[in-house]
Amino acid sequence: MNKLAVSFASLVIVFAAASVAQAQPTFKVDPVHSFVVFKINHLGVGNAWGRFNDPQGTVVWDDADPTKGRVEVTLQTAKIDTGNQKRDDHLRSPDFFNAKQFPTLSFKSNSIAKKSDTEFDVTGDLTFRGVTKPITVTVTKVGEKETQMGHRAGWETSFTVKRSEFGMTFTPGGVGEEVEIVVSIEGVKQ
Repeated sequence: MNKLAVSFASLVIVFAAASVAQAQPTFKVDPVHSFVVFKINHLGVGNAWGRFNDPQGTVVWDDADPTKGRVEVTLQTAKIDTGNQKRDDHLRSPDFFNAKQFPTLSFKSNSIAKKSDTEFDVTGDLTFRGVTKPITVTVTKVGEKETQMGHRAGWETSFTVKRSEFGMTFTPGGVGEEVEIVVSIEGVKQ
C-alpha cells in the first residue's frame, strides 16, 4: 500500500472515530408513557386538572456531557383532556388555547447545566398562543436502562407559568393566573 493510500485510510479512521465520539444518544418521546399534566385554580375554591395527550419530541442526552444535549417537546392544543368534553371544547376556543390559530405548544432548549448526578437546569423557549418566553426548569433524570421495550430513559420536571404572559386572559378571578405543570417524559433510544 502506498503512502497516500495509508494516509487516506488513517484520515477516514480518524473522521469515523470523531463522528462516533460526537454522536449524542437520541431518545424519541414515547407518547404512551409520557405525560404532561396541569393544575389551575377554579373560582378560588378548588383546582381543575387536565393533561395533553400524545406528547411528541426528542431528547438528545449524554450523562458524560449534558451541555451538548437538547430537549424538544411539542403538544397539540387540540389534544387537551380534562375529562369533560364541554370544558375541553371551551379550552380549545379563542378564550383559552385557540387551537385553530395556535395548534401547538412547544418547548425547545437552549442549554443544559448539570446540578447533580440526577438534576439538571434546562433553559429554553416555551411557546404557546404565538408568544415565546424563556424559562429555566430543573429536570430530574429518573433512570435509564435496556428493557424489553428497547433502551429507555426518563426525565421529569414541574414548574409554574402565568397564563396572562402568554395572552390567555379570559375570566380573571374565575380561573387562576398561575398554572402548575408537571412533565414526565420517557424516551426510546434511536
